[in-house]
Formats: sequence, C-alpha cells, structure tokens
Amino acid sequence: MIYTVTLNPSLDRTLIVPRLELNDVLRAQETRLDWGGKGFNVSRALLALGESSTAMGFVGGETGRRMEAGLNTLGIPTDFVYTAAESRTNIVIMEAGTGQHIKVNEKCPAASPLEQEALFVKVGQKAQPGDFWLFCGSLPPGVEPDFYARLIQQVQNRGAKACLDTSGPALRLGLQARPFLIKPNRSEAEELAEVQLKIEADLCRAAGSFMQQGVQHAAISLGGEGLWLSARTQAAIINVHAHPPAVDIQNPTGAGDALLAGLLWALQNGWKLEEAARWGVATGTSAALKAGVEFGSRQEVEEIYARTFARRIA
Repeated sequence: MIYTVTLNPSLDRTLIVPRLELNDVLRAQETRLDWGGKGFNVSRALLALGESSTAMGFVGGETGRRMEAGLNTLGIPTDFVYTAAESRTNIVIMEAGTGQHIKVNEKCPAASPLEQEALFVKVGQKAQPGDFWLFCGSLPPGVEPDFYARLIQQVQNRGAKACLDTSGPALRLGLQARPFLIKPNRSEAEELAEVQLKIEADLCRAAGSFMQQGVQHAAISLGGEGLWLSARTQAAIINVHAHPPAVDIQNPTGAGDALLAGLLWALQNGWKLEEAARWGVATGTSAALKAGVEFGSRQEVEEIYARTFARRIA
C-alpha cells in the first residue's frame, strides 16, 4: 500500500476571465476546482498509472469535506484527521489566452496538539512492513519542524519505507530520521547541501552527502533537465541522470509531484534505477503537457517513457 500524507492542503479555485482588469467586475467564462496539495497530486498521478493509494492528513470544515468527497469521487480512498480550523481556499484569476494570472492564497489554518497527536496515532496504527509512506508539503501553523521526522521514525520502525518531499527546517530535520527517499528540487537540494548544483560533479557530491546521513535514495528534480537519482547500495552509491524528451510545456504545476508518483510506482514494482528514473521523468513530463493540474494516462506516460533516456554517472 502507498499512503500520501498532506498536512496543509487547499481547495484551489481557478476562474478564467476574458481579460484581467483592475477596479472592474470580471465575469468568469470557465471555473475549475482542484484538490490542492502535494500528496493529493501524487495520489491522483498514481491513480492515472493504475496504482491505488490512500490520502491522509489534516482537513477541516465544509472545505475539508468537499476535498474529501472530491478525492473519493476520483476513486482515491481517504482517512483524514478533521481539524477545528477550516481548510483554506486559494483563488486564481487567469486571463484566457495569455495565462497571466493573479493568485491569492488564504492564510494556512493551524493544527492543534491534540489534532497532531490524532494523526500520529492514526499513522502508527496503519503502518505495515513494505508500505510506502509519502510525507510532503509545508507544515501548518502550530506544527513543530520535527513533525515529519517523528512520522518517518514511526513508520520505518514498523518496517515501512518513508519518503519526504518538503523544504526548509522540516526537510533538514526529516533527513536526520534517515528516510528511504527524499525528493528536493534543485534549490532545496542546494540549501540542504550548502552548495550550488551547477554540474554533475556537484550533484554527485550533494547526493553523496545525503547518503552519508542515512538516506537510501535521493531524487533531485531538475525541471527541464530531468531527474538526478542516487541510491545507496552495500557496494557503492549509484547515480543516474534521466532526461526528458523535447516537448512544449503547458503548465509545470504539479509536474514534480507527478514525477515523484512515477518514481515511487517504479520502485515499488521493482524496476532498476535507470528505468525508475525514466518512469519518474515520463510521468512528470506528461503532467507538464496538460493545462491545469492534470496527469497523463498510463498510455501517455508509456509513450513519453519510450522517448526518455537515462545514463549512469560514475
């Protein structure tokens, strides 16, 4: 089983208008709702690949119920802790044709100590040997930076594999819990490793420093340059660089989450490191070809996978 844990989700409402105008009444010609959150995106991308997962985390109020119902309608089972605070709604007003937009994010709702403990207990009750647990996104107010680290230790003590996709102090402290996999982007990896990642030798050194701290896999997403994936074995550290095909990107939002979904799916199904990196890049690329936060079908991902290549770096 794969579990995705999102602590700070949102309901994302996008309004498409003919033109962006200040001090005027704008009339939307199209509206879309997305169940926002990195873990939700991973669950949706996994579903497109034919893989089930359970979405967990904090939601609250009527907005939280709408998010849960939306995920359930898609076919994604959920098991949330409901908070006293209402889940946030983010608004995007986008101009048709140009893509220019204004985005307003509501203030993040807090999670109380009792709500945090309820999630901690729920995760501990579910974790089983061989499960994959993905902890991702920012922390809500009131949650200490070591919360992900505690969750990682808990599930791995029960034989599960923890994956972490966050930033800042939560990433640094989570790294100390020796997760199975971390997935920083380039800037997050640079901050964590305290080095600029300009050439492959820099990426090798940064990934090596993460491995020395106990991480088994480091997946550094590089945007249009693909994915750097390193794995620690008994003999050595293996480094792979997977490159996407040349495509016309429509919307990169959610592409990194899709990449992580493809990578986890491949690792769970026993693909070798080069192939796992290719699956990750192909899944992320397929999402970047979609308008809005959408994810490619298994067939679309397979077609891009055939045009994706990876090479091992000494």
